[in-house]
Amino acid sequence: MSMLILQIIIKQWDKSQRTETHVSERAKIPNQYPVILPPAFYALNKQCVIDQHGDDVQGGRLKYSQTEDGKIKLDRFQIDLNNHVLEYFDTPEPDEHSKEIGSLENKLIQCKYNWRYSILENEMYYWLYEEVTLNAICIKTINENVFINSEPAIVHKDLNL
Repeated sequence: MSMLILQIIIKQWDKSQRTETHVSERAKIPNQYPVILPPAFYALNKQCVIDQHGDDVQGGRLKYSQTEDGKIKLDRFQIDLNNHVLEYFDTPEPDEHSKEIGSLENKLIQCKYNWRYSILENEMYYWLYEEVTLNAICIKTINENVFINSEPAIVHKDLNL
C-alpha cells in the first residue's frame, strides 16, 4: 500500500514587506524540505503524512479533512485516495470547478499559488499576502529526503497577485 506524503510551505507578509529586499529574502526560503517525523505527522487514519513549514501569522492556517467518498482535502487541494490524482481549486472556497494536476503515484508534483486576505487586528484591517507551495507524492516507503532528492514531474503555478 502506498503512503501519501504532503508538504506545505507557507510564506506570509503584509503590505510593508513588498519591497525588492523583502521579495529577495522570501525567494531564498526553500520550496522543498526533508520530511522529519515529528514535526511532520500522520493524519487521517495514517493514510498520509503532513509536513508544514513556514508562516502561520493567525494560527490554524492549515486545514485538512476527508470527504465521505474518501478524498483528502488540504487547503486548495484535493487528492483522490483511489487513484492518487491531485486536483487544485483556484479559490479559497472550493466549488465544483477543480483542475486536475496529475497522478501522484511515484511522481512528485509541486503546486504553488499566491493569495491575499483581509485581516482585522486591533480594530484595523490590513492585507496579509501569502505564497503557498505544496509538494506531494505517493510512495510505498517513507523517505525523509523524497522532496530533496527528487525533481518535480509536474510544476503547477497559479500566481495571480
